[in-house]
Amino acid sequence: MGLFKVAGASEYLAITGYRIDDIKLAKKAWLLPGQSCTRFDISPVNYTFEVQAMSAEKLPFILPAVFTIGPRADDEESLLKYAKLISPHDKLSNHVKELVQGVIEGETRVLAASMTMEEIFKGTKSFKEQVFEKVQLELNQFGLIIYNANVKQLVDVRGHEYFSYLGQKTQQEAANQAKVDVAEARMKGEMGAKEREGQTKQNASKVDAETRIYTTQRDGEGKKEAVRVATDVKIYENKREAEVAEANAELAMMKAGWERQAKVAEVEAAKAVAIREAELQMEVEQKNASRQTEKLKAENLSKAIVDYEMKVQEANWELYKKQKAAEAMLYEQEKAAEGRRATAEAAFYGRQKEAEASLYAKTREAEAAFYGRQKEAEAELYAKTREAEGLVALAKAQSTYVSSLLGALGGNYNALRDYLMITNGMYRDIAKINAEGIRGLQPKLSVWTNGSGGSGEGEGGLDGGAMKEVAGVYRMLPPLLKTVNEQTGMLPPPWMGSLENHSD
Repeated sequence: MGLFKVAGASEYLAITGYRIDDIKLAKKAWLLPGQSCTRFDISPVNYTFEVQAMSAEKLPFILPAVFTIGPRADDEESLLKYAKLISPHDKLSNHVKELVQGVIEGETRVLAASMTMEEIFKGTKSFKEQVFEKVQLELNQFGLIIYNANVKQLVDVRGHEYFSYLGQKTQQEAANQAKVDVAEARMKGEMGAKEREGQTKQNASKVDAETRIYTTQRDGEGKKEAVRVATDVKIYENKREAEVAEANAELAMMKAGWERQAKVAEVEAAKAVAIREAELQMEVEQKNASRQTEKLKAENLSKAIVDYEMKVQEANWELYKKQKAAEAMLYEQEKAAEGRRATAEAAFYGRQKEAEASLYAKTREAEAAFYGRQKEAEAELYAKTREAEGLVALAKAQSTYVSSLLGALGGNYNALRDYLMITNGMYRDIAKINAEGIRGLQPKLSVWTNGSGGSGEGEGGLDGGAMKEVAGVYRMLPPLLKTVNEQTGMLPPPWMGSLENHSD
């Protein structure tokens, strides 16, 4: 009698034995005597691994992965392979898990060894696809297929914290950039606030000062209209005297300014090189301190401007009050003198005309003298300015000429010095100076001969000895002392001997 077997929805029957050469797969079948039937499940199973691999830079890492693997249900050949090789074992057993894990780890390590850590980290999707393809090729021989593969984030191996350090680096870069952005925003905000505050103070001070001036002007105009007729003569005299004094002061100031400009131009021409070096050094220091300077400038500029405007307005206000007080005092004195002026009006009128004529003459003379001195000062300033410009142009031309010569000579300063000395005739001047130095000298030449000096053997056996050298020195003394006497007039000491025609 046969036995009828039916497999479940996710199962197959593997039948072997009588009248079956290899293996027969079926969902349902009659089992005959002499046949054996094995039921196996084809549902996929999840395998979780932590693959430890090493990149091309020899940096180890851990790759957590979850693979969903099962037999290929739509391919009979794959099912036969699975039934022969895998189904005899429980698919959750360590044997199957180790088999799958060995395939996955081997392919993952080979692939990771050919890639850098940066390529693995940035190309996670591509790395996953390549691992998927290579593992699938190996699983085909077991009739298995990868239904899903999930590669998790790479993990550092203990003692090799590459990703941890990389994350810290990224966090520090982001934190530093955020600090820089916050500092920039804070600096701009502080500068804008200071500028707005300074403008507000300036506008308030300006309106307040203008209001004061306008009010005082209106009060003064009323008083001025009342005393204008009575004070015309005195005001006119004071005005003319003030104009003369002002003209003299302006002339003195202009002369001082022109002299200062001429001296500054001379100093600038003489110190051009030193100034340029100082400017370069200043630029370096300014670059280092530019940020601090901008901040301080924003804080102090508005305050300085406001203080200056307020002081100027206060000074103008004080000056105006003093002027009005002086005019009021003058008005009072004029009113007090009105009683006395009635009796002296005629005499006053005559003296007034004389004063006007004298004042007019003096004014014209002062204007003429001022005009003459002004023109002279302008001519002197123009001459000195042109002279300074010529010196500056000459210095620039000489600097350019020397720089071009130095470049042509390959930066050889000795060759440049020799060339300039030859071109400027310095060697010729030196020769002339040396010639002038020895002109008028009358050197005297004295020729002395002492014979052979007795070099025979009969001189006590002194040939080639020390006494021969001493004798040579003594033969040299007479001509030497004679030459010194002729050139300088000096005589040798008595203990040394005396010269011919000079003996005592």
